[in-house]
Amino acid sequence: MEKMPKWADVVLIPLISLLLAAAISALVILAIGEDPVAAVKLMVDGALGSTYGWGYTLYYATNFLFTGLAVSVAFHARMFNIGGEGQAMLGGLGAALVCLYIPWPHWSMALAGGAIGAAIFGAAWAAIPAYLQARRGSHIVITTIMFNFIAAAVLNYVLVNLLRPAGSMDPATARFSDTVHLPTLHELLAPLGIEFSKAAPANVSFLVALAACVFVWLLIWRTKLGYEIRAYGKSEQGALYAGISPFKITMIAMLLSGALAGMMATNNVMGEAERLVLNSTEGAGFIGIAVALMGRSHPFGVFLAAILFGFLYQGGAELALWTKIPREMIVVIQALVILFTGALDNMVRMPLEKIFIAFRKGKA
Repeated sequence: MEKMPKWADVVLIPLISLLLAAAISALVILAIGEDPVAAVKLMVDGALGSTYGWGYTLYYATNFLFTGLAVSVAFHARMFNIGGEGQAMLGGLGAALVCLYIPWPHWSMALAGGAIGAAIFGAAWAAIPAYLQARRGSHIVITTIMFNFIAAAVLNYVLVNLLRPAGSMDPATARFSDTVHLPTLHELLAPLGIEFSKAAPANVSFLVALAACVFVWLLIWRTKLGYEIRAYGKSEQGALYAGISPFKITMIAMLLSGALAGMMATNNVMGEAERLVLNSTEGAGFIGIAVALMGRSHPFGVFLAAILFGFLYQGGAELALWTKIPREMIVVIQALVILFTGALDNMVRMPLEKIFIAFRKGKA
């Protein structure tokens, strides 16, 4: 018998963890001499109070959706893919090459081509740690961490020495052609008579990220492969007894994870910058870990967690702009959320389990 109902695990524990993180964040804001209530109001107004704020919130959320799904798929196979950052960087390189060297006649074709290019590069970067774990017993956490550093070095070399336009000092590629321009939410919603901010960077990639959520849900819970991934993640010995190949599951799960992380490039490289620049991922690969933990590795949970972190990013930027609270404060809040939803999960879970067990004994 389960120690507590599923809804408590999925909803109650993340909610309590979030409230604890918010309470400690409020204390930190008080300690630096600011009003936490006014700070929260400013964050809500800045992130959700206008279509401009929503545009930035959804833009950040799109990045976190891709990386959160990437981490979730690996979680289901009991692998901790910390390499989302590096896979997203290489995904950006794949998307940039596709956009720079293929003369796309229309943005829809460019989006499909760029997404495929980004997915292939991201998956290829994840394949090496996956193979090392499946065949050589290397720990996936260690190898994926190191591959983040290698990816940063590779991207730096490529941008500075190979893809930088002649005469430019900026370590970035040339701007993509106009036919690669992805429509923003303003351009998508205007024909429907809905006014949306022109300045917000949210674009059609948000719809691609939602489609990725549906794809992951169908894959994990409605296919034989998804069943094998979950079975392997629950019990390696049981999966072996059922004839499931650990090598196959490790490789496929990590390839899918890397591909999803790489596809983040459709949003930040193709949709926003329209060229590849250094540090275009802005740490979204690491935030994806917190998003997957908070979303309990379910696509709908990942969606909600991605929106929350998008709100924190945009709200934090507004906070830094209009108050004396430093931009780094939002990093502290994010770290607290990650701490409570991940490392300190049992601190909330264990007392709740005791409460539910005591409640059941009382009813019996």
